Amino acid sequence: MKNTKDTRAVPSYNGLRVKEQLRLLPGHLIVGLWCLFTLGMLLWIVAASLSTSPEIMRGEVLKFATGLHPENYVKAWTANNISVFFLNSLLYSTCTMIGSLLISAPAAYVLGRFVFRGNKVVRSGFITAMSLPHIMIVMPLFSMATRANLTGSKIVLIFIYIGMQVPYTTTFLISFFSSLSRVYEEAAAIDGCPPMKTFWKIMLPLAQPGLVTVGIFNFMNIWNEYFLSLIFASSERNMSVGPGLKSVLTAMQYTGDWGGLFAAVVIVFLPTLILFLCLSKTIISGITAGGVKG
Repeated sequence: MKNTKDTRAVPSYNGLRVKEQLRLLPGHLIVGLWCLFTLGMLLWIVAASLSTSPEIMRGEVLKFATGLHPENYVKAWTANNISVFFLNSLLYSTCTMIGSLLISAPAAYVLGRFVFRGNKVVRSGFITAMSLPHIMIVMPLFSMATRANLTGSKIVLIFIYIGMQVPYTTTFLISFFSSLSRVYEEAAAIDGCPPMKTFWKIMLPLAQPGLVTVGIFNFMNIWNEYFLSLIFASSERNMSVGPGLKSVLTAMQYTGDWGGLFAAVVIVFLPTLILFLCLSKTIISGITAGGVKG
């Protein structure tokens, strides 16, 4: 009996790797071009914020013929009321982030770690609430706020924002708490630690990446929110940055201070950019950790 040797070529690891890279090359090119385009637009806006209005109108933003003009930021912060809009948005976003986490974290822990009758119904309710468009709830909420004489109140808008973010926050944290190992809870139960103390002292610190991730998402969602702020905080002293920038843009059509407008845009954009750059690793780890079963 003869031994026959298979002479067919076996693809090498390097060859497979090159083929995989070539297959992904079009996608990488598209993403790279989009990143370059976005970065170019951001740099142009920053350059425009340091230019004069005539330079912007003539298309000479990148020449800086008259030098840099950082005073545009001072004018935007003071004369254009960006300071008021900025602080209002900071208040709305921070209070909503903290409030939604305080409500959603215990709810997500119970729904994700305990089996009881109605668990799936409650989860489905949160998912259904996430699918409701804002336009469906605006009129009833505005009617109730008008009857209670609470229109134009910052507190009302904060509570509305918290109610909007609770379904999403709870759903996100359910998957995260479900992925945590039960070894910690079992050890705490052996030591006689009650369930709520186990949650606050053990499970909540373990869920920190998920809490930070969903907290940042909530902060950015409220920071960029426009529709509800326009309806429930229409007065200038209560406006957030979205409607505030629209009012600044309307004013610029008469004053022509385009450098101040672009400076206002940069000021509004900075908080979310800084948050993402400083906590990008935590965001990614929080998203990926929620998909791994412990």
